[in-house]
Amino acid sequence: MDIELTSKSGDGSWTWRAAGARQPKGVVEGSLVPESQEVGSVLRAEVETGLEGIEVLSLTAVKPVRSPEKTGRIEVVGTPKRAPDVSVILAPGSGKRTRRRDEGSDDREDRRPSRGGPRGDRPSGGPGGGPGGGGPGGAGPGGGSSAGGRGGSGGTGPRRPGNRRPGDGDGRPARGERPVAPTSTVHRNAMLAALRPEQIPVAEQLLRGGLPAVRQAIEAQNSAAKASGRPAASTDALLAMADELLPVVKLADWKDRATAAQAAGKDFRLRELRTVVAASRTVILDEEGRALAKSLQESLDRRVTALRDEWLARITNAISEGRIQQALEASIRPPEPGTRCPADLAVKLAAAAGEAMTADVPPEEWMKMLDAVVLSPVRRTVKPVGIPADEVARQAARHAAGSVPALAKLLGLPIPPPPPRRLVTEHRLSSAGG
Repeated sequence: MDIELTSKSGDGSWTWRAAGARQPKGVVEGSLVPESQEVGSVLRAEVETGLEGIEVLSLTAVKPVRSPEKTGRIEVVGTPKRAPDVSVILAPGSGKRTRRRDEGSDDREDRRPSRGGPRGDRPSGGPGGGPGGGGPGGAGPGGGSSAGGRGGSGGTGPRRPGNRRPGDGDGRPARGERPVAPTSTVHRNAMLAALRPEQIPVAEQLLRGGLPAVRQAIEAQNSAAKASGRPAASTDALLAMADELLPVVKLADWKDRATAAQAAGKDFRLRELRTVVAASRTVILDEEGRALAKSLQESLDRRVTALRDEWLARITNAISEGRIQQALEASIRPPEPGTRCPADLAVKLAAAAGEAMTADVPPEEWMKMLDAVVLSPVRRTVKPVGIPADEVARQAARHAAGSVPALAKLLGLPIPPPPPRRLVTEHRLSSAGG
């Protein structure tokens, strides 16, 4: 998206808004802004939108539209000769390809090189030697098994159309997809190496998609076995084996993610770190896992605390420097959804915002301040000193009186009641209604 730089603060950061609009808007670090930029400059921004708001990842200068240059051209005098609109040059031997593309579409599959036979009749030979070997193979959980588990490159297995795995294609992320931090496979490989041969195919399917992937693989293998006249595998035995291996597989998978997060340190995205820490509560941890979970939790707490301190310092510095609108805008975007502004700072911010909203302020600046107040957490305690003598500003004040009750008193309107509390009603079922 294109953003416009609106102001520069003392700490080097810039405030921005969408080019030509009021929203969205935010703050970007000064290290991302190219040199020789000033207030009003329009830049091309790569952004990411999430629960925490809009985060600017990079900024580049917008390339100006090039005007056609007339210098250095040679003018052709006379009537140009008209050449053929389309030039066709056939390659040697291309005369044999006379079939249209829409003909013979059913034969394209036959012309493709096959891997181990047609698609529907792949040999189901896995570590257990087919359904009788104790583990599904081929199209089932054993299809293309490798000791590397999910990190190997030989696994095929069932997957949804359009779903990509690491190692497909040239290894680059799809268009519009953010690059994912590399993960470790040490614990998964060690877990697979400690299993019996008939358990490895089932464990690989659990790594790919959990129990649903195992059930899907069993159904695919049994369908192929029925079509070829072979006996079907025991579904109950394989599902029981999957239930037994599931805690071990989930623990190894989580340890690999936790190890990658610990190795990346501050370069690991905070959102992904929260996901890894939250996932530690869904697995049965051993001693090593508990130590990893404790270390990651402490790292998460340190990073969140640092962000909260930086957020509060940004608000405090803006108030002390008289940048009240920037202080209000900063209070709108806390580092955590549940983070609240301390009571003393909230009182100070509300008082400063009320003193800044006087009748002498230009209407446009006053309405910008009003927009920030309405979105801020101190909107109900802000008491503006006055309203500019402008009909548009007074109309905006009337609309915002429900969020800023002090405006109603300035307009001579009855003060609106506070918003009702959200009560959670419990519906209890009587024994008679059962």
